[in-house]
Amino acid sequence: MCGIIGYTGGANAVPRLLEGLESLEYRGYDSAGIAVFDTNNTLKVVKSKGRLALLRDKLNHLADKFEGHCGIGHTRWATHGEPSDVNAHPHGTPRVYIVHNGIVENYHEIKDFLLGKGYTFVSETDTEIAAKLIDYYFVETGDPTAAMQKALSQLTGSYALGVVFAGHPDTIYAARKDSPLILALSDNGNFIASDIPAVLRYTNRYCRIDEGELAIVTPRAVTVLSRDGKPVEKKIETADWDVEAAEKGGYEHFMMKEIHEEPDALIKTVRPRVKNGMPDFGIPELTDERLASFENIHVVACGTAMHAGLIGKYAVEKLARVPVNVEIASEFRYKDPILGKNDLVIIVSQSGETADTLAALRLAKERGVYTLAIVNVAGSSIAREADSVIYTWAGPEIAVASTKAYTVQLAVMYLFALRLAYACGKLDEQKTKAYMAELLDMAPKMIQKALDSEKACAAIAKKYKDNNDIFFIGRGADYALSMESALKLKEISYIHCEAYAAGELKHGTISLITDGTPVFALANYAGLYEKMLSNIKEVRARGARVILLCDENAVIPENIADDILRVPTLDELFMPIPTATLSQLIAYYTARMLDCDVDKPRNLAKSVTVE
Repeated sequence: MCGIIGYTGGANAVPRLLEGLESLEYRGYDSAGIAVFDTNNTLKVVKSKGRLALLRDKLNHLADKFEGHCGIGHTRWATHGEPSDVNAHPHGTPRVYIVHNGIVENYHEIKDFLLGKGYTFVSETDTEIAAKLIDYYFVETGDPTAAMQKALSQLTGSYALGVVFAGHPDTIYAARKDSPLILALSDNGNFIASDIPAVLRYTNRYCRIDEGELAIVTPRAVTVLSRDGKPVEKKIETADWDVEAAEKGGYEHFMMKEIHEEPDALIKTVRPRVKNGMPDFGIPELTDERLASFENIHVVACGTAMHAGLIGKYAVEKLARVPVNVEIASEFRYKDPILGKNDLVIIVSQSGETADTLAALRLAKERGVYTLAIVNVAGSSIAREADSVIYTWAGPEIAVASTKAYTVQLAVMYLFALRLAYACGKLDEQKTKAYMAELLDMAPKMIQKALDSEKACAAIAKKYKDNNDIFFIGRGADYALSMESALKLKEISYIHCEAYAAGELKHGTISLITDGTPVFALANYAGLYEKMLSNIKEVRARGARVILLCDENAVIPENIADDILRVPTLDELFMPIPTATLSQLIAYYTARMLDCDVDKPRNLAKSVTVE
């Protein structure tokens, strides 16, 4: 969850650390801090509860100028201990300071050991225990590498670590297990970082630290050691994201920028997967014969990615007639899932680092089940560990609330459903090509048409923003989309929102509808339209104010809704795509009008790398 940055080189480290943290705030923003070797090679630490702006302010008011050529920084999403100055990272001693993303599970055991050695503790964090364990071995060995190796062998749980040692003023030590961390190389120094956007102002050349590896970073060189201490040759990659892609580009918020990028992101994801008009992933081992052999499919994901999986379930079962289970990753591995030898597990994650999803992937692989990852971040842990991977080329998504990443996850699920249906003999080539043409040519245009409804979405947001409870209802794929729409609104506006299957309202939940309660009714499917109208009448009879989202060609009875948003028409299969854009716009304007922090909603982080 947390964000890590480190720099060592010929320039002042402080602005580089702060810029990196600014790019990483989507990973957590409960507190922030930096540790830097000053011009006298003395480690100095400044940290602050709250957003990065408060840390900047504290640095600006220091009596002595705070600068140096080597340091580490951290922005926190709190796990152990409340947000406070004391619990903020870096943690350590005058000899050692560390920044940490992850959770040390055996911190009680290590703390008892260190208490017995005379150490005391001032914070509530597991990170302070890790820092002082490293310090203990540094005192014992006098060697940073040996200290790191000894300490890491005792840590249980997840970690990405950046560590600096007194007496070694130009060196950063870094290690990871189950949490993301990269090494980035530039002409004027080298970096460690949780993610690529943190360093794009200075370089796009990077490599990833693998599980259990230890990196030693100096201004001129990067050395990586395996668990047994042997040098590891790392492949240097080039990120295809640029600085502009990771910045707002004139928009007030990243979220709005990313919503407007959806048409282009969809094209970038779909077009390379079209060959002779047919869906083609270019995965040699995923032949049509292999696809047709899968008896059951399990889609495993969290949050928005799980909601994309529900739409995928609808598409696969409708087109290919193969049963699909959609599982919440945090529950999947604890329920002893039933996995057959002819099953397929699809793992969906924007970051490719989501801890619960990664654990689910590893369980599936342990069971010998074929795994397919759908991720956005190249080289991420899930991408590397899955048997096969399909990248959603959405580019960087900085806002915590996922928008364009969701859209391209839908696109990939549709591509998969179409290829599977063709492989299983449920769709002929002509029909498959017709669907593909619709997805590639018409879907981006309909997203753009939805974007043209911004003013209408803003007007609806203004009308209903002051309500304490809002409900979304739908049937079929519209119910799955209702879940995502409710999530989007509640996570950034803090309004209580729930999604219900419209046909289930009468089985208890209609008791929550009172006079004036807003109900968003999604009704895009002709075969379910009359049923939805009946459900709408049920909530209107209880005083609900109904906002209807339906196909622009639908015939709408008089007095059925208080407000109507026409959804640009696509084949029914793809209607969730433009509908999602409209619901994202409503969520955005609601949060903005309530003066919420749209890009960084409270208590949330973009990449959930702890369980």
